Amino acid sequence: MITLSKGGAYLIKGTEIVEDSAEAVSAIKAKTGREVSKEEALKETIAYGILKDHNTSDNMDKLKIKFDKLTSHDITFVGIIQTARASGLEKFPIPYVLTNCHNSLCAVGGTINEDDHMFGLTCAKKYGGVYVPPHQAVIHQFAREMLAGGGRMILGSDSHTRYGALGTMAMGEGGPELVKQLLNQTYDIDRPGVIGIYMTGKPSKGVGPQDVAIALIGAVFANGYVKNKVLEFVGPGVDSLSADFRIGVDVMTTETTCLSSIWKTDNEIKDFYDIHERSEDFKELNPGEVAYYDGMITIELDKVKPMIAMPFHPSNAYTIDDVNANLSDVLHEVEERAKVSFGDKVQFSLKDKIRNGKLYVDQGVIAGCAGGGFENICAAADILKGSYIGSDEFTLNVYPASTPIYMELMKNGCAATLLETGAILKTAFCGPCFGAGDTPANNAFSIRHSTRNFPNREGSKVQNGQIASVALMDARSIAATAANKGYLTPATEMEGRIGAYKYHFDSNIYKNRVFDSKGVADPSVEIKFGPNIKDWPKMCELPNNLVLRVVSEIHDPVTTTDELIPSGETSSYRSNPLGLAEFTLSRKDPEYVGRAKEMQKVQNALMAGEDVFNAKEDLKGVMDVITKEYPDAITGGIGYGSTIFAVKPGDGSAREQAASCQKVLGGWANIANEYATKRYRSNLINWGMLPFIIKEGELPFTNLDYIYLPSIRKAVEEKTAVIKAYAVKGSNLEEFELTLGDLTDEERQIILKGCLINYNRI
Repeated sequence: MITLSKGGAYLIKGTEIVEDSAEAVSAIKAKTGREVSKEEALKETIAYGILKDHNTSDNMDKLKIKFDKLTSHDITFVGIIQTARASGLEKFPIPYVLTNCHNSLCAVGGTINEDDHMFGLTCAKKYGGVYVPPHQAVIHQFAREMLAGGGRMILGSDSHTRYGALGTMAMGEGGPELVKQLLNQTYDIDRPGVIGIYMTGKPSKGVGPQDVAIALIGAVFANGYVKNKVLEFVGPGVDSLSADFRIGVDVMTTETTCLSSIWKTDNEIKDFYDIHERSEDFKELNPGEVAYYDGMITIELDKVKPMIAMPFHPSNAYTIDDVNANLSDVLHEVEERAKVSFGDKVQFSLKDKIRNGKLYVDQGVIAGCAGGGFENICAAADILKGSYIGSDEFTLNVYPASTPIYMELMKNGCAATLLETGAILKTAFCGPCFGAGDTPANNAFSIRHSTRNFPNREGSKVQNGQIASVALMDARSIAATAANKGYLTPATEMEGRIGAYKYHFDSNIYKNRVFDSKGVADPSVEIKFGPNIKDWPKMCELPNNLVLRVVSEIHDPVTTTDELIPSGETSSYRSNPLGLAEFTLSRKDPEYVGRAKEMQKVQNALMAGEDVFNAKEDLKGVMDVITKEYPDAITGGIGYGSTIFAVKPGDGSAREQAASCQKVLGGWANIANEYATKRYRSNLINWGMLPFIIKEGELPFTNLDYIYLPSIRKAVEEKTAVIKAYAVKGSNLEEFELTLGDLTDEERQIILKGCLINYNRI
């Protein structure tokens, strides 16, 4: 079904793969009549051409990218604009779209959600942006319908910023990277590797895009095959897929940990642009005659079966047939994995979902940027036609990804079909994806065509003794399960027709409701500030020497950004840095905030000229040990703060708060064996935090230990490869080594200044 090449590979004329070897050049010459070097061929990928067109440096190995457009939603745009304003923003230099699809319901926190929306509207007017009101569209669907274009690049402050199927290379990053673009700075990265995704065949009836995506994620997540690389979809199998199908696979590539994606484009994609009245934005994209890829993944579409990603990660992939055939064993595996994250905090069980030898599901959800597409919902309606979901526990909620899609579903009858079955149709909303809508009952099991199924992401609170779980599935198999009143069923078992519906886009919906400045700023507009919208606190420069206390130690194989800063109702405080910081690690390590504040109190005392030893009683003994070996530790310029250790932090969301909340509480660093994503590491750097790496298996400190970093500022300035650190153990200092990985000169300056705001302000 899915195979991975052991090394690089050449693609000849888009149809033939030649794996990289000593004989590859002669084999290529035999097929093309000319010699092609690897250096020439790597420039023939679609990805290379788009990156070259957007690179402002004279070095294609060290890219400085300027994007064509930006997009953010209402969990991120307030912080981004506040950061940019603090750094001197006067006008949005490129189109910037502010959508309101995450806190659309305005159901938690009093006025603060709508206050943020009004902040966004007035900023769009003042700085020359676009404002999409709540319920009109989820961020990525609006971008597909109105922003994407062949050969363009879009940067979004949401990790699922992926429009590669439409010929747009899009990336999801933390807010500070958008701030840089707003200040006419660049996105600086080493040229990423490119992995070919070679598709063959055609999907079977009942197999949808989420099935292909889960199979792909399951094949590459754990081994890091595509980490921080660009996925380029090619091969004859692409031709068999509709635009909606491609989009559904594409959006889920985020869960592979790749950097971005791009697809070859054809008449299917041209039709998409024609339908959306943007024919001029289509561009045919294909790799060159001979293109070199750093790896090649072959997907035989005709062999993909209905899939399910069991809790608690999209890579926990099985075929639905395998789950049904080995039900007790699979559920036992999931329960054992859950113990790694939950320990004995809650009693988690899935075996009680077995009824009469089958898996009973409590809830189905088809929603958001992954599930809420037109074809997904139409297919679900066809599968459910003539059936009823029943009156037991099982519920089914469907969220079209935009109002234009909703309108077409009403016109073609699919909305009525779904409502008749007992399903509920709701407006465009991202809530089910991050815990702000459709939170299941305690111990309930939900199947969702959405993007993620991390622990607690569905909205439960382990610290309060609650637990629910989510499995990811395609809308088609969710509908088949609903037709069987909640018993897990692959769509391939369902008889009946799945129709091909023609989509008609009503552009008046947006014309009549979306505010579009057309890039014209109006400086006279006053920004509306709600009482919850607060400025970022002042942050100091990196001191010469640092004393850090380890205030959380996490040994899970992967730590998600949802665990670092929970999603759901906590996002109501996203515009209040200090308020949101109170929730940092609250579901993973409830003692973190108090411990971090203890060290922040020391730093605050230092900055106020007060006695730091009064701020924390045990600190004098620690400093006595340090100054015995380093007498000038204090007089040479010192700072105090906190750090956390996690094996592999940062999988998941791009939201910057996963890092900024630590910094707001006095965090100066993370220590990890590796970082799950580039975007989380970038967030740390942009908030002035040191992204330390320690070798796996080497952990000379434990939680609540103190670490001394002498001359850390000098080490950053001088690009020291290996940094000496010391764990304070009783009356001794135990030396160990840390590294920072590759840092650009600009990133070093941001860390030295203390954060991106300081870097731009000073």
